[in-house]
Amino acid sequence: MPIQLTIEPSKQIIPVDDGETLLEAALRAGFNMPYGCKNGACGACKGRILSGEVTHEEHSGSALSKMEEANGYSLFCCAHPQGDVTIECREIQATKDIQIRTLPCRVEKLEKVSHDVAVLSLKLPTNERLQFLAGQYIDIHTKDGKKRSFSLANAPHTDELVQLHIRHVAGGTFSDYVFNQMREREIFRFTGPLGSFFLREDSDKPIILLCSGTGFAPIKGMVEHAIHKKISRPMTLYWGARSRADLYMPELAEKWQAEVPGFKFIPVLSEPKEEDNWQGRTGFVHEAVLNDIAHLGNYQVYACGAPVMVEAAHGAFIGQGLPPDEFFSDAFFLSKDLGKV
Repeated sequence: MPIQLTIEPSKQIIPVDDGETLLEAALRAGFNMPYGCKNGACGACKGRILSGEVTHEEHSGSALSKMEEANGYSLFCCAHPQGDVTIECREIQATKDIQIRTLPCRVEKLEKVSHDVAVLSLKLPTNERLQFLAGQYIDIHTKDGKKRSFSLANAPHTDELVQLHIRHVAGGTFSDYVFNQMREREIFRFTGPLGSFFLREDSDKPIILLCSGTGFAPIKGMVEHAIHKKISRPMTLYWGARSRADLYMPELAEKWQAEVPGFKFIPVLSEPKEEDNWQGRTGFVHEAVLNDIAHLGNYQVYACGAPVMVEAAHGAFIGQGLPPDEFFSDAFFLSKDLGKV
């Protein structure tokens, strides 16, 4: 008999195929488990093992610590069951009716908006549209048979083109290709939408949007969706970068601040250059939030960017009163072979 995965509290029972992780088995069976990177970097799929044993593939210690593992927690994206397993995990209802598909697309436009960021606009076939939630991501199928994950930077109502923000990573095979060889009208495929990082619309809490680098991409989609839906909750965007040149679309965030009631934009530079003549905030971006808001108990946070930033923000914000279930994140695991590069 195949190994069985039981999910509480829904009591759904799922067979686990040889070599599958718990996340892979759940998604194959149509159970919408929370997840982000799918490679053990972000911790979005962390949950409790109620019975049974698992072994873990290599993963980030910040996503799952040894102490958490000893206390019965697991990263479902890299956990392989050693027999029947029961876990605790709540299903995400919002993604339940959205179909994950593999589609062809054409490079409609490639625009280098800064020294290391390109905006890629992809056109789907005339009779196709991608249904997704603001903040989700897609997997690009590269010519070498691998996949690269990129957040969707447009909102669902502007689905004529799919927009991606791609940072040029030294040694990153796909980003090198985008910056040096890719041409408009090229054809390739992608799979999506993926992930559980999306704007929760069933809350009235003020929103803190926290990003570093191209973590701005899904945040952009969320803000544009909120504006389109006339969501009136206060939103504050903290965007962290090294220098002024790394804020590759500040004029858009400034436009939101000028035109959208209740929206505030706070850029934070960690290493401003002398020529920046920077008069704004400096330091770590998550610390700017801590300095501005004494107690986070009434807020909802969406954080996207480097894992070290997301992890630091998670621990510090909970320490300052944020309910753990009001922190939503997508960590960009930068690698030559894995993750959002």
